[in-house]
Amino acid sequence: MVAAADTVLVCAGAGMGVDSGLPDFRGSEGFWRAYPPYARLGLRFEELADPVHFAQDPELAWGFYGHRLALYRATVPHSGFEILREWDARVFTSNVDGQFQKAGFADVAEVHGSIHHLQCTLPCRYEVWPAGADVEVDPETLRAVGPLPECPDCGSLARPNILMFGDAHWVPDRSQTGLDALMAWRRAQHGRNLVVVEIGAGNAVPTVRRHAELASAATGNLIRINPREPSIRHGRGVSLAMGAVEALTGIQSRL
Repeated sequence: MVAAADTVLVCAGAGMGVDSGLPDFRGSEGFWRAYPPYARLGLRFEELADPVHFAQDPELAWGFYGHRLALYRATVPHSGFEILREWDARVFTSNVDGQFQKAGFADVAEVHGSIHHLQCTLPCRYEVWPAGADVEVDPETLRAVGPLPECPDCGSLARPNILMFGDAHWVPDRSQTGLDALMAWRRAQHGRNLVVVEIGAGNAVPTVRRHAELASAATGNLIRINPREPSIRHGRGVSLAMGAVEALTGIQSRL
């Protein structure tokens, strides 16, 4: 499929970053192994990724997102990203970690936003700006200490420009611009042999899987890379029950 492709669309979920050493937050137990302080408090990922905490307990909220921001900034993208760059792939992802941009991709559609951009918690205006310096976080409690990011317009608390659970105040404009550009690109591929490579996207939040299936519906040219949930409906594609680096390196070695 890849050898015969005119163009490649990558649809990536949290599993894409596992080979770079990033946690995929799969289930409460997996999340708590990555963040023991939250296990002691009995707080699940879904409970922490709730915008209500920025109003009720901003140190808790920014402790969670500040730690992740520093982690993603320090992480080096694995070798699979470079393989996808060699394929000149376009990207659709639910990840907020910015790893594709760090790996050199210019056009990335981030459907859930980016931790590397901030917005006002109100929001006072529909403005999004790049995140500044790291937020200091106590490693024992994972609570933010010291000054927290503020909106440059009104001085209110700022938050990551990420679509959270039950989020009524997310500013979607930046993400929508990337999604619109991706849709325009896909329309321009009409008549060309498009192959979709889906990586690390599970069933719990099926946004990426649905996008990959719809994008490949006309041809069935879908490669699903997932070590735990590799099955493909109706046999429309190829499933690889392995991680990103193993699968992409194996494909590359046969081209």
